Amino acid sequence: MIRHRLALPALAATAAIAIAGCGGGGSDSSTGPAGFATPGSLIFVEGEMRPTGELKANVDAIASTVADADNLGDLIVSELESSASDDGEPVDFAEEVEPWLGEKAGVAFRTLEDGDPSDPVIAIETTDAAATQEFIDDQAKQSSDPFEGASYKGVDFTVGGSDENGVGVIDDFLVIAEGEAGFKAAVDATQGDSLADEARFADAISAASDGSLADLYVDVGGVLDASGDEIDPQARGILESSGIDPSEATAVASVMPGSDQIQVDITSDLGGEEAPSGDASELIGSMPADSFAAVGATEFGEQLKEAIDELDKTGIPDQGVPPNQLKSSLKATGIDLDKIAGSLEDAAVFARGSTEDSLGGALVLTSDSNEAAKTVANLGVLLRNTGTPGVTAVNSNGVSGFSVRSDELGDKPLVVVSKAGRVAVGYSLAPALAGLDTESGETLSEDVSYKAGVSALGSTPISAFVDGPGALRLAESMISPSDDDFEDFQEAKPYLRHVEYVAMGSGADDDLATAKLIVGLEK
Repeated sequence: MIRHRLALPALAATAAIAIAGCGGGGSDSSTGPAGFATPGSLIFVEGEMRPTGELKANVDAIASTVADADNLGDLIVSELESSASDDGEPVDFAEEVEPWLGEKAGVAFRTLEDGDPSDPVIAIETTDAAATQEFIDDQAKQSSDPFEGASYKGVDFTVGGSDENGVGVIDDFLVIAEGEAGFKAAVDATQGDSLADEARFADAISAASDGSLADLYVDVGGVLDASGDEIDPQARGILESSGIDPSEATAVASVMPGSDQIQVDITSDLGGEEAPSGDASELIGSMPADSFAAVGATEFGEQLKEAIDELDKTGIPDQGVPPNQLKSSLKATGIDLDKIAGSLEDAAVFARGSTEDSLGGALVLTSDSNEAAKTVANLGVLLRNTGTPGVTAVNSNGVSGFSVRSDELGDKPLVVVSKAGRVAVGYSLAPALAGLDTESGETLSEDVSYKAGVSALGSTPISAFVDGPGALRLAESMISPSDDDFEDFQEAKPYLRHVEYVAMGSGADDDLATAKLIVGLEK
């Protein structure tokens, strides 16, 4: 891992990219940081180091709201200098780094190790190569761990420190890589093929938003392969039947700060020919007003039908269901999966509660016919007739369905009910009934924070919503001092308190899937 003192200024610059940089937006990477990344690098982030104009004003406004700081860049530098001093390795950013620091910077990760990005290459533009080299030499002399000089293809660099980092100046960039081999790979990239030369990368990064704070590129298929976690064959078949090939997918995220919000624009080709589209905002808005989170999906019935067809084709060996027998077996009991899927439209899930004991929620499905309601009734009868323990009928005030209790489910029953074109599946009766109730009580569409999220998304239909204070209250009640992540949570809490909402919308642009994530902030 790159952790040594020599890496500190580079890591400071990389942090600035993610938080306080400017630019991005499909810049010419052939002469920028991407030119130091080896072909096939899985993750790459690039931005500029010196905010100006409206972007700088927005970044500083966010810093004032979240951290009560006038200038985010100064805050980052102060924190980094303090951390370095605590480690016994002080760095004076203004004296040692600022004079030669350029505008562009980036970091690339070649692969994954135990699921985490590894083999990083950091490239930071310098305005004075000689001054940068002097800084490297001075730091190496002061280091308690030895550094040795090396040369490769005409490029001089140093290798050493506690983690054997390779550090040097290549063209007009300070480059820090993991080990001698990593630095040599960066040299090879600049003198031969690099990530910047790959059409796959170029096509993806061209979709990045103009004027972004930073752009993040991810080779989704490559990450899946490198993680060693193969997609379940049934899940892969479902994705492919939807026109999605995970092995070919890429994604780009662009960070766009506003004066009182942070927006992230995401595009992905999904490795398919056609991106999904639709609008489930009406259903999401009809979820209970006290929900701290809600997520919706449009055209759920079509997706379910494709999933059922694939599942029927492959069978369920673990449950003793052979191929091409699932649908026919259930149809013999009065459950027609094709009719059920064909009758369903959109889906939404909501969650509410401020403590673990009060936590609850439900899956809500809309239907254009009575087929789904009939199936709920038939399934309840089937379970009771087959002697399934813990099954109880639910039939009251126009609501019909059943509940199931078992030791595996815990203290609360699983409830499946339907009413007036809706089906709800909830953990206990109250949230399931709340998911069906569209006539009484307040809904999310009347909530102030939800309205703000919808407004911020503009023409992009909302697909997910999180109420900041509500989610924080739940987290505070569930994370105890004995938890491993308690200290991290305590450090993050002062910043999380300023999150009013998180809203996400999704759509399509030709063959690209698009999404917009907005974090609304309040003083």
